[in-house]
Amino acid sequence: MLERMQILMCGGTGCLSSHSKDIRAEFDKVLTEMGLREEVQLVMTGCFGLCEKGPVVIVYPDETFYSHVTVADVHEICEEHVLKGRPVERLIVKDPVDKQKVKNFGELKFYSKQKRIALRNCGNINPLEIDEYIAKDGYQALGKCLTEMKPLEVIDWMKRSGLRGRGGGGFPTGQKWEFASKSNDPIKYVICNADEGDPGAFMDRAVLEGDPHSVLEAMAICGYAIGAHQGYIYCRAEYPVAVERLNHAIGQARGYGLLGANIFNTGFDFDIEVRLGAGAFVCGEETALMASIEGFRGMPRLKPPFPAVKGLWGHPTNVNNVETFANVPVVYLKGPDWFKAIGTPKSSGTKVFALGGKIANTGLLEVPMGTTLREVIFDIGGGIPNKRRFKAVQTGGPSGGCITEKSLDTPIDFDNLVALGSMMGSGGMIVMDEDNCMVDVARFYLDFTVDESCGKCTPCREGTRRMLDILNKIVKGDGTLEDLDTLETLGNMVKDTSLCGLGQTAPNPVLSTLKHFRDEYVAHVVDKVCPAGVCAALTNYVITDKCIGCTKCAKNCPVGAIQGSVKQKHKIDLEKCIRCGACKKACPVNAISSKPEDWRNAVRG
Repeated sequence: MLERMQILMCGGTGCLSSHSKDIRAEFDKVLTEMGLREEVQLVMTGCFGLCEKGPVVIVYPDETFYSHVTVADVHEICEEHVLKGRPVERLIVKDPVDKQKVKNFGELKFYSKQKRIALRNCGNINPLEIDEYIAKDGYQALGKCLTEMKPLEVIDWMKRSGLRGRGGGGFPTGQKWEFASKSNDPIKYVICNADEGDPGAFMDRAVLEGDPHSVLEAMAICGYAIGAHQGYIYCRAEYPVAVERLNHAIGQARGYGLLGANIFNTGFDFDIEVRLGAGAFVCGEETALMASIEGFRGMPRLKPPFPAVKGLWGHPTNVNNVETFANVPVVYLKGPDWFKAIGTPKSSGTKVFALGGKIANTGLLEVPMGTTLREVIFDIGGGIPNKRRFKAVQTGGPSGGCITEKSLDTPIDFDNLVALGSMMGSGGMIVMDEDNCMVDVARFYLDFTVDESCGKCTPCREGTRRMLDILNKIVKGDGTLEDLDTLETLGNMVKDTSLCGLGQTAPNPVLSTLKHFRDEYVAHVVDKVCPAGVCAALTNYVITDKCIGCTKCAKNCPVGAIQGSVKQKHKIDLEKCIRCGACKKACPVNAISSKPEDWRNAVRG
């Protein structure tokens, strides 16, 4: 029976944590009670991308987009929308840019400049049903490669497409496949690197949760191209939904004869297993990842030999990440020229970003290479909330760099971001506003990489630790101008001499903030103030004339440092204040300032 209506609910990790599974169960219950269950198809999909609005529910065929849906809203949606045909106005999503309600999903500005290739099925199909993937042309590319093309032709198409690895390095995928194919070793492997460890990044997780078959199909194509018969997906154990759906998809593909022996009756055998990682950031590096699969501690080794020559258990191995593989079937469905026409001459196709930080539309997006940072942040991301000014954007995760406003019109591609002192990385993009202290930001990222250093090489193990010690000294008000020079020297030394990519890129946040925001560092070490009002030892809080006397600041102060009467301006006793910032967070009218110019004026009287 063909249902007259479909209700799609986001089943990504973010919405699941906000009870989207309970929302689905409630739809099932209420529709059954109303006698409408057979008229409505309920589909739990992967991530829609607009995570800030979750839990998200979309009702087809009219494409009504409901945001922040709760279990308590389900009965009203069923009664008003499903039964009476009247959308529930109060739940319809508002565009964060113009604050207007958007009834049609396709009219949302968040999606208007996106082009979805890797995320093409996320939010559109039930990832637990292989038939839905097949209905979207799934496994056609594999069938085409196995029945119509020789392995060298498959590699040639990949090289012509210009697809570069989306895991960070941007190495040409076709060239990588060609290296592995040239070995005469009868045993070869294909590995999907799903060890996504950047803080705030969830691009790969979204693909694995929303479209796992696209990765399986791509790995089988790669296996055919290079002559491998076994693949491994290395996924961190803290992605339980992704792991569950991957194993489910592998079982379904085997059941349909799309994995295992004699695929499409061509004599080609290929199978895939999932291997779990323990969450070490360094295992995102391919040689460390392979060591972990082999049962050893995840530590990188010197290259060459490269994995394509001597990889897993000493055999030639091709390693690509999740997003790279998610693009592969499309290259063979639509042709390399179609793919090459998207993006820039040296970076074809699209890129998925996890957009977070001080941004209106937090979520997952995919744009053609060549889209500018300004378009991503302001047109798609909706700009900076609370009327704050943009300050910087961090691309490339903890190993990337900070890019300033003057470079916002730079087209995004691998080479342009490196030229700006940052990198593409796997796709994390964190936006910062005027309230962020760039010294503190650099310290945050370096603290992460110090914790995640495997300790194998001295420059990374000791160099990053010494850099962190200096940054801690600066934010406590004990830094000197000489410390800034030492930071720069150490950073360049660690960059030039570390063993693997983790160490070689770890100083990037420090070096880029020293380059673009040196005045903030100087303010910390010379003036002994934190201009953004973040570093506690270099900050004071004062209450400005905006105060309405609501008493919330006084009630939230843990040490009783704020005094004042109702509807009267309050005052902070700086001798008692412990600079925790609880008052600033509690104030409903932004009357509490930590800006140096404000508290200096207040102290002067």
